[in-house]
This record gives sequence, structure tokens and C-alpha cells, in this order.
Amino acid sequence: MRQSKTLIPTLKEVPADADIKSHQLLLRAGYIRQNFSGVYSFLPLGKKVLNTIETVIREEMDAIGGNEVLMPALQAKELWEESGRWDKMGPELMRLKDRHDRDFVLGPTHEEVVTSMVRDEIKSYKKLPITLYQIQTKFRDERRPRFGLLRGREFIMKDAYSFHATDESLDESYQAMYEAYSRIFTRLGLNFRAVIADSGAMGGKDTHEFMALSEVGEDTIAFSTESEYAANIEMAEVLDNYTASTTEQLPLEKKATPDQKTMQEVCDFFDITLEQGLKSLLFKADDTYVMVVTRGDHDVNEIKLKHLLKVDTLTMATEVEALEVVGANFGSLGPIAVGGDVQVICDVALKAVGNAVCGANENGYHYTNVNPSRDFGTFTYEDVRFIKAGDASPDGKGVIKFAEGIEIGQVFKLGKFYAEKLGADFLNDQGRSAVMTMGCYGIGVSRTLAAIVEQHHDDRGIVWPKAVAPFNVHLLVLNTKKEEQSELGERLYKDLRAAGYSVLYDDRAERAGVKFADSDLIGLPLRVTVGNKAGEAIVEFKVRKTGEQSDVAVNDLFKVLKQEW
Repeated sequence: MRQSKTLIPTLKEVPADADIKSHQLLLRAGYIRQNFSGVYSFLPLGKKVLNTIETVIREEMDAIGGNEVLMPALQAKELWEESGRWDKMGPELMRLKDRHDRDFVLGPTHEEVVTSMVRDEIKSYKKLPITLYQIQTKFRDERRPRFGLLRGREFIMKDAYSFHATDESLDESYQAMYEAYSRIFTRLGLNFRAVIADSGAMGGKDTHEFMALSEVGEDTIAFSTESEYAANIEMAEVLDNYTASTTEQLPLEKKATPDQKTMQEVCDFFDITLEQGLKSLLFKADDTYVMVVTRGDHDVNEIKLKHLLKVDTLTMATEVEALEVVGANFGSLGPIAVGGDVQVICDVALKAVGNAVCGANENGYHYTNVNPSRDFGTFTYEDVRFIKAGDASPDGKGVIKFAEGIEIGQVFKLGKFYAEKLGADFLNDQGRSAVMTMGCYGIGVSRTLAAIVEQHHDDRGIVWPKAVAPFNVHLLVLNTKKEEQSELGERLYKDLRAAGYSVLYDDRAERAGVKFADSDLIGLPLRVTVGNKAGEAIVEFKVRKTGEQSDVAVNDLFKVLKQEW
């Protein structure tokens, strides 16, 4: 492609509202342009990268028996009411009405549509299992779009759905999809980890997220120093290796703490460490109240707590509710004599606590010498806290470290959640009616593009992995007015393409410095520069990743290209 004939509007300055490298570089190198907050156009270079990513995805999906379809972005309200997600999805769901005042959504995902389609078309186990996938634009009404392509109102996604007669069949497809995703992200040149994750509003149970490691990641990954264990921090289990305290239990005492409200203030007042303080939080779980007690240096993991309680909604109680239910304000709450209607859950770390401090359920008072097994009423020990760096890995191998990650894909075992709600029944091998079981699998295509740039750039611009670069070679002619340079450039452009290389040919009437800067910014893997030695049939050859460059005779150019490619 001739650079003079395509749209590659590079920028010298970093756009003011671009906070992360992928956003900055994709804008500066002319791959994308913002239409308005959270919505972007992909310019020719950006579209070529998207096409390459989509090709890799299609090849791996087809290899495991996926069937590509294309479903409508515009979806009827009635389907979302059948699944129960019309209200549950909340304000992020893009809703609209047509001229007849009928309600629709712009789909953020397609469980409802694909389930209704399979429900209407498949009635026998003989047609199962089947996997359908699509690559399509999705919509989400983000409150605060940010980080360019990583969190927008409109994004490109590959979503796949598998339908099965048995759980065993679902397990097989889940594993096949897991392995396909691993191949996809490996082929795209990403440093990633597959981590145990939460299914959130999607429903289902077993799920893994594929996370591209990045300093600007929106999620924290907990991983083992000595094994393959990795989990989203919200789902990382804490190994219960706590043993009972052997400290002599001292008499329980209530003491005034009139100006101490935070955990740190209380611990400072009693001259104890945070590990010796007990933090009590009151939650409203559906229509009941739950008090969760952790060590002062630990934090409650609400995702774990919600899964443990098996509730639809979990929120922190208000201070008014705390005063009404427990009889004290925040800062003075505690599990001793809390009242029969409040369920008390203690984190497993409290098993090893002795002679601690906790709120007395009376404003301005705390108990000292608190020992849970002696002083609390009815309670249970559960894993309800966030794991911390340095904790033992849940698989017993090594200790936990943290890394930041960008979610680029996720695989779910949905089970029968959507099939039951939308009536996706079939006749099994015994001639009886049964409900299908489902899997759901997504890749954020546009997010993946941004994640690649986050991992592959330097201070001069993007450094594309060979597998996803929009072109193989950037061919530069430094002075198009010089006949020997122009003629050699045209000949090499023709020969390179004939040899099977995709070429971006910079034939613009620009200064050499502009061409070099733009080339580094655009980031193609290999560069061939036709300059002052064109009359000697010598060109400059550069590898973008390493920065290595050398003079090469034109007759040897294709040999050098073959070695590097």
C-alpha cells in the first residue's frame, strides 16, 4: 500500500486525554480516532490489525468445530425479561425505543438471542453438542469510559456459545475452548495468564479469565511463585493453615474509647498491632443482616461473601441501619452479644487470634482480651477476606505475588441458567425432555489490540509482533525527487509484494526525519530504506524490535529478509 494514498494521520504530540501508552500510541500512529467519549473509528492501519486478530481467532475457533454466525446487535426487551436480566443488568445496558414505543437493547452480549435461536431449531440430543460464535460490535453504557479501547461504550468482541446434552460434554468443550484461547493469545504475542475468576452478572459457576500482564491493568492477579496457580484477587482462596492461639486467655474487659473510630486509631490507643484488632462490618444480604469479622490488617472480600451466602444482592449496611440493628455506629460494632437476628461470620484467620480488641456495640467502647471461641455467640469460620502478597498459595506451592492484568478473554460454564429461563429443551437418548447445558466464551478483540500495544512498545512508538503487524515491511524512499531512489523504491515495492511480503510504501514527499519518526511510531517489524546509496544498489535494513540496522546490497536483501522473517 502506498502511504501517499492511504489515511495514516500521525501526530507529534500526545493527546491530552490519553492516559495510557496504548491509547496514546494508537492515536499518534494513526490507527484510531475518537468520535466521542468511549467510541472510536478504526483507520486503515487499525482495521488491518483487527482483521489479523480476527483471522487468528477464526482459525482456532474453526479448528475446534465452532460455527460462525452473525446475530443482530438490536435485541428485543422480551428476551431479556425472559432471562431476568432486563432489570438486573442496570444502567450499563443500552436501552432504546422504536417509533412504536417498543423497547430494545443494543446487545452487550448474546446469551438470550443465541439461546432462543437454538431453542427453536434444535430438539434432539443427536444435534448436540454444537458451538456457535460470532465477531461483532457490542455496546455498554459506561459511566466513565477511559483508557481508550480498554473501556469504551462500543467495542468489538468474539463471543461463542456451546450447547450440550450432558455436563461431561460441556466439560470437554470448556477445555477445548480454554486451550484454543491459550493458542490464540500465544500466537498474538501476548504475555498472559489464565486465572480463576468470578462469573459476575453472566451467571454460571466455573470460569477463567485470560489476563494480559500490564502495569496499567484494571485487575489484580494473585499468582504463585512456584506453580501455575493464578486467580483474580477477588476469587483467590486463602489457605486455611491457622492453628489455635496458645496464649493464656485473659478476662474480657470493656473500656472507653471515646475518640477512636477507625481500626488504626483503636489499635494505636491500645498500643497493639492491626493483627490484634478485630474489624467488624455489617452487610445487608438480600433482606437479612450479616456481621463479618476480620483481623484489622485484612479486608472483606464481598465477592467471596456473596458466593458464600448465595444471595442476589449484598450491600454495606448504612449507619442508620447499624444503629437500628446493632445499637451502635460504625467504629464501635462487634460480634459479642450482637443479637440473634444478625448472622456472624468470622474469617478463618481469627482461629489463631488471642486476647484481641473489638467493638462493644456501644458507641465509644471496645472490648479487650477478646477470644472468639470463648466470647462470641453462634458464628462460623469462613474464607471471606482478600488474599495478601506473601500468603501461602492456595495449592500449597510457594507464596502469593501480585501482578496487574488486562482482561482479554473469559470462558464460562453457564450450566442450565439461560436454557431453563428461555426453555431450551431437547429429547435425550431415552426420549425424555431435558434442559440443555451451556458454555459461554468471549474475547475482547479491540481490547486485545490495545493489550498488544501495552506490551509491545518503546519510547519511539509501537513494536508490533510479526503475527499481528498491519504490514510486514515498511519501505521508505527518503527523497522521491531523486530518480535513482524513486526507481529503486518502485522496483523493490513490486518485488517485495511479488515475493509474498505485505508492504507499506512511504512514497510521500516528506523530509527524511519525518519518515523515520513515523516509521518508528507505526512500528512495522522490518524497515527497508532507500537513500543516498541507491545508486550503489545498497539499502538500509532495520529490525524494529531490536533496533539493529545495517547496509544491505539489494541483491542480498531477500536473503536477509528471509532470515529475519
